[in-house]
Amino acid sequence: MKKVVVMGGGTGAFVVLSGLKQYPVNISAIVSVMDSGGSTGRLRDQYGVVPPGDLRQCLVALSKASDLWRKLFLYRFSTGDFKGHNFGNIFLTALEKNAKNYQEVINVASYILQIQGKVIPVTFDNVNLGVKYEDGEIIFKEDLIDTAFHKKSRIVSAFLKPKATVNPAAKNAILLADYIVIGPGDLYTSLIPNILVKGISESITKGKGKIIYILNLMTKRGQTTDYFASDHISDLEYYIGRKIDLVIVNKTVMGNRVREYYNKYDEKQIVDDLPQDQFIKRENLLAKKIYHQNIADNTLRSLVRHDSGKLGRALWSIINKRT
Repeated sequence: MKKVVVMGGGTGAFVVLSGLKQYPVNISAIVSVMDSGGSTGRLRDQYGVVPPGDLRQCLVALSKASDLWRKLFLYRFSTGDFKGHNFGNIFLTALEKNAKNYQEVINVASYILQIQGKVIPVTFDNVNLGVKYEDGEIIFKEDLIDTAFHKKSRIVSAFLKPKATVNPAAKNAILLADYIVIGPGDLYTSLIPNILVKGISESITKGKGKIIYILNLMTKRGQTTDYFASDHISDLEYYIGRKIDLVIVNKTVMGNRVREYYNKYDEKQIVDDLPQDQFIKRENLLAKKIYHQNIADNTLRSLVRHDSGKLGRALWSIINKRT
C-alpha cells in the first residue's frame, strides 16, 4: 500500500482527505498549527492551546464514525456565549487541558472519530506566521495576513516567530512517503507555513516521495493578487528547495455568477500558463455546489471548492499508475 502524505490547512486538506480515503492508500495528514483567526484564534488566545481548527477538519475528513459524530465536530454555534465557536474546537481544547501531552489529544480524538490514517500536527510549538512585502511592510499573525486586503505588492518572504521545532512524526512520515500532496489552499497562510518549520523542507528534499501540487482555484487578495499558475509553483518551490514533480490543475471555467462575486474582492480564477506536458494534469475538478457563508462564522470562506470525489480519482490515477 502506497504511503501518501497530505500537507496543508483545513478546508483544502479536508477536500483532499475526503476523496483520497476512498482508496487503498496509507494516509498521513501533516497539518498547519499557525491559525490565529476565528474560533481557533479565540481559543488559542484565551487558553494557550494548540490551534485546533485545521486539525479538527482533518480528523473529521478521515473519520469513519457515524454521521452524527462528524456533524458534531463540524457544528458551529450561532447564538449565545459560544457564538462563532465550533464544537470540535472546544472539544479539542478541553481535551488538551486534561491530556498528558498533545499526542494524547490526537490519539483520543482519532479513536473517537475512528479515523482512517494519521493526523500529525507539523509542530507542537506556539508559533505565528509573518510575511514581508515588496514595499517593506511586515504583517504578523495568520489572520491579519489573511485579511490584508489592502496589499497590492507581492510577498517577498515568509517566516515563523519563534522558530518552530518539527514534530518527529511529521518528519518521519515525509521521509517514508511515496507521494507528498501539497494543496489546495492559500499559498502563504495554508501551505507555506508547514514548510517553514525547520526539518520539513529538509525531509522533503532528502526523501524519495514524488511531490504533487494541487493548484488553487482562485487568486487570493493580499497574498497572490495577479499570480498566474507558474507564480504559485515558483514560490512554493523556493520554500521547498526542490522541484515539484506533478501539478494538478482545474480546467473548468467558472460561471459568470462566481466570477462577478470574486471580482468584487479583486480575486479571479488562476490563469493556467503552464506548458502542455506529462507533468501537468488538467481535470474538471470544480464542485457543482456553491458554498454559502455560515452566519455564525466570522472568517470569510471560499465560495467555490474542488470536488472531493473528482480530486480523489485524479490523485488515485497518479498513485495507482504502474511504473
